Amino acid sequence: MTDPVMDSVFSWLEDSWFAEAVRGTAYLYPVLESVHIIGIALLIGPAAAFDLRLLGLGRRTLRVTTAAHHLLRLSHLGFVIAAATGVAMFVPGAGLIADRGSAPWKLGLILLAGLNILIFHRRTYRNVADWDVEQPTPVAARLAAVVSLTSWSGVTIAGRLLAYT
Repeated sequence: MTDPVMDSVFSWLEDSWFAEAVRGTAYLYPVLESVHIIGIALLIGPAAAFDLRLLGLGRRTLRVTTAAHHLLRLSHLGFVIAAATGVAMFVPGAGLIADRGSAPWKLGLILLAGLNILIFHRRTYRNVADWDVEQPTPVAARLAAVVSLTSWSGVTIAGRLLAYT
């Protein structure tokens, strides 16, 4: 079933000067795809390393705050790159991509990951001084790490499936 409002938004996006530029510029789309993959690596790699630290893997003498300071900055940069290139690749084929079965999964998992980050930083991480080093990581932090690892892995899989489903 189609939504006429969303169909008109997607048509507007596909007919925009930006979509025309992406479609009409030689090699731009493959460059966007490549930069998107770099963004994903910068997002998920450091986030996964941080999540694994929360799960107790690696050196417990490494402060959680130190790991967060170094790793999450890279993750933020990766998110900006992946989001910008993802939007740039979506616009030229918005209607087609939105109709793919994996599209709502990808968007939903991105939202879940974002909500998980928000809850973690607004609640669990506020008390990090109590468990920063050589202390057991609280259950809430470990749960956030599992949700993060799972949701970002799902985003990656759903994104890859956009080309096929």
